[in-house]
Amino acid sequence: MAVRYPVVPNNITVHLGEPDSAARNITVPFTDYISNVAASELYPTWPEEALRANIYAIISFALNRIYNEWYPSKGYNFDITSSPIYDQAYTPNRSTYENINNIVEDIFNNYIVKGSGVQPYFTRYCDGRVTTCDGLSQWGSVSLANQGKNYLDILKYYYGNDISIKFDAPVGDNSFGFPGYNIGLGNAGNPVLAIQRDLRRIRINYPAIPQIGDNPGIYDVETEAAVKKFQEIFGLPVTGIVDKATWYKIKYIYTSVKKLSDLYSEGLTVDEATFRYQDFITYGDTGIEVEYIHYFLDAIAFLDSDIPRLPTNSVYNDNSVTMVKAFQEKYGLPVTGNFTYTDWKVLKDTYNNILKSFPKEYQDFASELYPDYFLTRGVEGEDVRRFQRFLLKICQFDKSIPGVRVNGIFDELTENSVKKLQEDYGFEVNGIVGPLLWRKVVELSKR
Repeated sequence: MAVRYPVVPNNITVHLGEPDSAARNITVPFTDYISNVAASELYPTWPEEALRANIYAIISFALNRIYNEWYPSKGYNFDITSSPIYDQAYTPNRSTYENINNIVEDIFNNYIVKGSGVQPYFTRYCDGRVTTCDGLSQWGSVSLANQGKNYLDILKYYYGNDISIKFDAPVGDNSFGFPGYNIGLGNAGNPVLAIQRDLRRIRINYPAIPQIGDNPGIYDVETEAAVKKFQEIFGLPVTGIVDKATWYKIKYIYTSVKKLSDLYSEGLTVDEATFRYQDFITYGDTGIEVEYIHYFLDAIAFLDSDIPRLPTNSVYNDNSVTMVKAFQEKYGLPVTGNFTYTDWKVLKDTYNNILKSFPKEYQDFASELYPDYFLTRGVEGEDVRRFQRFLLKICQFDKSIPGVRVNGIFDELTENSVKKLQEDYGFEVNGIVGPLLWRKVVELSKR
């Protein structure tokens, strides 16, 4: 399990105007953006504790926009605007102040959280003289600092005693958004978990959306039904496939119903931000992700002599590191021996290319290869038919298996047979065929 805490980005893309204006976008380092906004919003002569309180508010506001993908979820190609009507004042090429810059460098990867929430708090603020709001008063923070209050006292005065500071957040590229490919029946992983989590919460406000069952991280027929109803409700093409438009519409509605970009937010808990699959695998790790990596690497190594074919199991060990390093070197990835989200995408693409162009001399073996997605109830096609042929051979000598019709449809009979095999051979009994069960079925069919 991995908690997806916010990542402070290296860069932020700013739209130089209101959201629908024809203004250009610029991408700048995140710290430069915060220093610029602070120089536009604050006076460098203010007490340091007031400056710190305000800069914390500026950082948290920006990170809330990024973490919730507020603008991408509405169809825009930027993270935030320069308009103080919508976001925070940003002035290109303006001069900044040394004391403000020093504070920004000190705290840029810290942010405010509310209660048990994970997401950066939506720290609304205003100047406190010309405009007032439910949130921090910039001039009011100066008065509190002059009374001896420190930055945290000031923030709690305006945002409540249940706020705290998340220190030393990771800095890097955020990979939590749309994964770059359409998601449908048989797909699995953290993107599917995110879809299921979001739709379950949206369903509270829109009860016409069907309930999703207990196959976390597997895009099954219940998930497909929920996506279709969501698409119908919100005027999207009813395909049951989560493309980029559907992904961001789900994200936008989820953020809206939970008020994640609001001062009075429902919040996002650790449980809601916890995902089943690891995005970073290293020496000693165990679990299904490790077994998947081994399966795909072994299949690639069978045809590619540049990658050694070594014995593996469910532990990421010395052999795993050797094979991964060879794979990373072959495909121009950082040669670390660790396995990242980027490595995983390249590995799956490489495996898919093998499936599409398998050498003629190995065609008999090609039919035994896993198709790179989960087979679950409702999936149809030649890959299901291949699996059913293997399953039929098992049924011929194991009469305890309910049976199978080789029709290319993953129907109830196929699902029941899969569950019996899972029960007999120590797999999780869920009726879903992943690479490890596929391999076991192929092995059993050769008896």
